[in-house]
Amino acid sequence: MADYKDAGVDIDAGERAVELMKASIAKASRKEVMGGIGGFAGLFDASALTKFKKPLLATSTDGVGTKTEIARMLSKYDTIGEDLVAMVVDDLVVCGAEPLFMTDYIAVGKVIPERIAEIVSGIARGCEKANTALIGGETAEHPGLLGEDEFDIAGAATGAVDADKLLSADLVKAGDVLIGMPASGFHANGYSLIRHIIKIKNLSLDSKFPDSDKTLGEILLTPTEIYTLDCLALIKSLGTNLRTFVHVTGGGLAENTARVIPADLCATYNRSTWALPAEMEFMARMGEVSQLALERTWNAGVGMVAVVAPEVADLTLRSLAARGMKAWIAGEVRSATGNSGSNQASARSTLEGNYQAR
Repeated sequence: MADYKDAGVDIDAGERAVELMKASIAKASRKEVMGGIGGFAGLFDASALTKFKKPLLATSTDGVGTKTEIARMLSKYDTIGEDLVAMVVDDLVVCGAEPLFMTDYIAVGKVIPERIAEIVSGIARGCEKANTALIGGETAEHPGLLGEDEFDIAGAATGAVDADKLLSADLVKAGDVLIGMPASGFHANGYSLIRHIIKIKNLSLDSKFPDSDKTLGEILLTPTEIYTLDCLALIKSLGTNLRTFVHVTGGGLAENTARVIPADLCATYNRSTWALPAEMEFMARMGEVSQLALERTWNAGVGMVAVVAPEVADLTLRSLAARGMKAWIAGEVRSATGNSGSNQASARSTLEGNYQAR
């Protein structure tokens, strides 16, 4: 007589995983969360929206791509969850929304409770960093579709913003300043190219990264920076002088910036204002990746950009510095007339000059 376990699904292991993750999830809460983990739905007290005059709900969903394969290869699962949170909540803050709550989905070939708990610990830690409640999730066992040590993760978050404080491309003006915020590494984009280079060059994840006390694998698993609270602080302090943000994800700096720049304007970045990260220089050199391909695949060292009025550029830098963020003026918004920038992914966003020497 066959049962579910004979088919490769272990219900008991799933229940054990839930018990192990409860302590982590408890740290990723807010006062508006109702009930606990384990129900059929997560509950959030919507009366929290009464602080808004005309609340708009914002939602975002994402995953971390094939960065999960690096985690699997290294058997290190406690950081990949932070990447997931970052990729989701930092999309919400671009329009000015405060992320309120998040749910996750973990698909595995075989439920190993300790491994699931490690993944969720990273998700919970990321939610805590973003002051976002983790109110539910799902772990699905897919025997026969995924190998026993294979997994994928995805998440969705909901946030809110007052209608009269909505950030958008419509607010951007010629003369506005682009404030760059440093990336913590590759974040969670372009790992298919990274893995391709590792394969063709036979690179070892356990080898020491040049001029570092870390291995290549540790460098590649550096969690994605979470900018949510820094951005929300700027929204509060700058008011209408803050136009919008750019979350630099797939497509790179130019293409993501183009998404928030009006058709008659162009955002121009000056590469000489920052240095290309060592890990990107290394992977580009190993894989003979052109500058154009690098800039369209990876973030080039810029994870988030604030588009602000010129009169508050210095205040923006000081405000971020007070929060421990070493931001800089990376460029400006100009009229699109006569634009001829190099390596442009769009007429609305270009990068000029050469990178600063490290």
